Amino acid sequence: MIRIFLFFILFGTLVFAVEETSSSLTKQRIEVMDLKKELNNFYKEKETEYQQRKKELEGILAQIEKERNTIQKLHDKDLEILQDIKLEVENKTSKIYNAMKPKNAADIFNQMIGEGKIEDVFDIMIRLKENNVTQIMKFLTIENASMITQKIENFSTEKQKKE
Repeated sequence: MIRIFLFFILFGTLVFAVEETSSSLTKQRIEVMDLKKELNNFYKEKETEYQQRKKELEGILAQIEKERNTIQKLHDKDLEILQDIKLEVENKTSKIYNAMKPKNAADIFNQMIGEGKIEDVFDIMIRLKENNVTQIMKFLTIENASMITQKIENFSTEKQKKE
Protein backbone atom coordinates (compact mmCIF):
# COMPACT_ATOMS: atom_id res chain seq x y z
CA MET A 1 0.00 0.00 0.00
CA ILE A 2 2.77 2.35 0.73
CA ARG A 3 4.08 1.40 -2.64
CA ILE A 4 0.85 2.36 -4.29
CA PHE A 5 0.73 5.58 -2.35
CA LEU A 6 4.32 6.43 -3.36
CA PHE A 7 3.49 5.48 -6.91
CA PHE A 8 0.59 7.98 -7.04
CA ILE A 9 2.69 10.69 -5.49
CA LEU A 10 5.54 10.15 -7.95
CA PHE A 11 3.13 9.85 -10.86
CA GLY A 12 1.30 13.05 -9.81
CA THR A 13 4.58 14.95 -9.40
CA LEU A 14 5.78 13.76 -12.78
CA VAL A 15 2.52 14.75 -14.51
CA PHE A 16 2.55 18.16 -12.80
CA ALA A 17 6.23 18.70 -13.78
CA VAL A 18 5.52 17.81 -17.42
CA GLU A 19 2.53 20.13 -17.42
CA GLU A 20 4.63 22.91 -15.86
CA THR A 21 7.47 22.34 -18.36
CA SER A 22 5.01 22.38 -21.23
CA SER A 23 3.43 25.63 -20.07
CA SER A 24 6.90 27.10 -19.44
CA LEU A 25 7.96 26.23 -22.99
CA THR A 26 4.76 27.74 -24.38
CA LYS A 27 5.37 30.88 -22.36
CA GLN A 28 8.97 31.10 -23.62
CA ARG A 29 7.79 30.53 -27.19
CA ILE A 30 5.31 33.40 -26.85
CA GLU A 31 8.04 35.64 -25.40
CA VAL A 32 10.35 34.73 -28.30
CA MET A 33 7.60 35.49 -30.81
CA ASP A 34 6.92 38.84 -29.14
CA LEU A 35 10.62 39.65 -29.13
CA LYS A 36 10.82 38.67 -32.80
CA LYS A 37 7.91 41.02 -33.60
CA GLU A 38 9.58 43.84 -31.67
CA LEU A 39 12.86 43.27 -33.47
CA ASN A 40 11.10 43.18 -36.86
CA ASN A 41 9.29 46.42 -36.04
CA PHE A 42 12.55 48.00 -34.86
CA TYR A 43 14.31 46.86 -38.03
CA LYS A 44 11.50 48.25 -40.23
CA GLU A 45 11.63 51.60 -38.42
CA LYS A 46 15.41 51.81 -38.80
CA GLU A 47 15.19 50.79 -42.45
CA THR A 48 12.57 53.50 -43.04
CA GLU A 49 14.77 56.08 -41.27
CA TYR A 50 17.76 54.94 -43.31
CA GLN A 51 15.86 55.28 -46.59
CA GLN A 52 14.61 58.76 -45.61
CA ARG A 53 18.10 59.92 -44.64
CA LYS A 54 19.51 58.40 -47.81
CA LYS A 55 16.98 60.36 -49.89
CA GLU A 56 17.82 63.53 -47.95
CA LEU A 57 21.54 63.03 -48.54
CA GLU A 58 21.01 62.32 -52.22
CA GLY A 59 18.97 65.54 -52.46
CA ILE A 60 21.69 67.49 -50.69
CA LEU A 61 24.36 65.97 -52.94
CA ALA A 62 22.33 66.86 -56.03
CA GLN A 63 21.92 70.42 -54.76
CA ILE A 64 25.64 70.68 -54.02
CA GLU A 65 26.48 69.41 -57.50
CA LYS A 66 24.04 71.88 -59.06
CA GLU A 67 25.54 74.77 -57.07
CA ARG A 68 29.06 73.61 -57.92
CA ASN A 69 28.18 73.64 -61.62
CA THR A 70 26.68 77.12 -61.25
CA ILE A 71 29.80 78.36 -59.48
CA GLN A 72 32.03 76.76 -62.13
CA LYS A 73 30.05 78.49 -64.89
CA LEU A 74 30.36 81.83 -63.08
CA HIS A 75 34.08 81.24 -62.58
CA ASP A 76 34.58 80.41 -66.25
CA LYS A 77 32.58 83.45 -67.30
CA ASP A 78 34.54 85.72 -64.95
CA LEU A 79 37.82 84.25 -66.17
CA GLU A 80 36.81 84.87 -69.78
CA ILE A 81 35.89 88.48 -68.97
CA LEU A 82 39.17 88.94 -67.13
CA GLN A 83 41.13 87.58 -70.08
CA ASP A 84 39.25 89.90 -72.45
CA ILE A 85 40.08 92.85 -70.22
CA LYS A 86 43.72 91.80 -69.96
CA LEU A 87 43.96 91.40 -73.74
CA GLU A 88 42.39 94.82 -74.27
CA VAL A 89 44.82 96.41 -71.79
CA GLU A 90 47.77 94.69 -73.46
CA ASN A 91 46.62 95.84 -76.90
CA LYS A 92 46.25 99.43 -75.72
CA THR A 93 49.58 99.25 -73.90
CA SER A 94 51.34 97.94 -77.00
CA LYS A 95 49.77 100.76 -79.08
CA ILE A 96 51.06 103.29 -76.58
CA TYR A 97 54.59 101.85 -76.60
CA ASN A 98 54.60 101.56 -80.41
CA ALA A 99 53.87 105.29 -80.60
CA MET A 100 56.42 106.20 -77.92
CA LYS A 101 60.03 107.18 -78.54
CA PRO A 102 62.33 104.14 -78.10
CA LYS A 103 64.51 105.90 -75.51
CA ASN A 104 61.52 106.73 -73.29
CA ALA A 105 60.07 103.22 -73.65
CA ALA A 106 63.47 101.69 -72.78
CA ASP A 107 63.74 103.88 -69.66
CA ILE A 108 60.29 102.71 -68.53
CA PHE A 109 61.14 99.07 -69.28
CA ASN A 110 64.45 99.34 -67.36
CA GLN A 111 62.52 100.69 -64.39
CA MET A 112 59.88 97.94 -64.61
CA ILE A 113 62.51 95.19 -64.88
CA GLY A 114 64.29 96.72 -61.87
CA GLU A 115 61.01 96.36 -59.95
CA GLY A 116 60.82 92.68 -60.93
CA LYS A 117 58.17 93.06 -63.63
CA ILE A 118 60.14 91.40 -66.42
CA GLU A 119 57.13 89.25 -67.39
CA ASP A 120 55.04 92.39 -67.94
CA VAL A 121 57.81 93.93 -70.06
CA PHE A 122 58.11 90.72 -72.06
CA ASP A 123 54.34 90.57 -72.65
CA ILE A 124 54.41 94.13 -73.97
CA MET A 125 57.49 93.61 -76.14
CA ILE A 126 56.15 90.54 -77.94
CA ARG A 127 53.18 92.63 -79.04
CA LEU A 128 55.27 95.53 -80.35
CA LYS A 129 56.33 95.94 -83.92
CA GLU A 130 59.66 94.28 -84.64
CA ASN A 131 61.28 97.55 -85.65
CA ASN A 132 60.24 99.20 -82.38
CA VAL A 133 61.57 96.25 -80.35
CA THR A 134 64.95 96.63 -82.07
CA GLN A 135 65.05 100.35 -81.33
CA ILE A 136 64.03 99.86 -77.68
CA MET A 137 66.62 97.07 -77.17
CA LYS A 138 69.35 99.58 -78.08
CA PHE A 139 68.46 101.69 -75.06
CA LEU A 140 67.94 98.91 -72.51
CA THR A 141 70.73 98.06 -70.07
CA ILE A 142 72.85 95.13 -71.15
CA GLU A 143 71.49 92.89 -68.37
CA ASN A 144 67.89 93.74 -69.15
CA ALA A 145 68.37 93.36 -72.90
CA SER A 146 69.98 89.96 -72.25
CA MET A 147 67.06 88.77 -70.10
CA ILE A 148 64.49 89.96 -72.66
CA THR A 149 66.45 88.30 -75.49
CA GLN A 150 66.46 84.99 -73.60
CA LYS A 151 62.73 85.24 -72.98
CA ILE A 152 62.07 85.97 -76.66
CA GLU A 153 64.22 82.99 -77.71
CA ASN A 154 62.41 80.69 -75.25
CA PHE A 155 59.06 82.01 -76.46
CA SER A 156 60.01 81.37 -80.11
CA THR A 157 61.19 77.84 -79.28
CA GLU A 158 57.98 77.01 -77.38
CA LYS A 159 55.89 78.48 -80.20
CA GLN A 160 57.67 76.27 -82.76
CA LYS A 161 57.18 73.17 -80.58
CA LYS A 162 53.45 73.84 -80.42
CA GLU A 163 53.22 74.15 -84.19
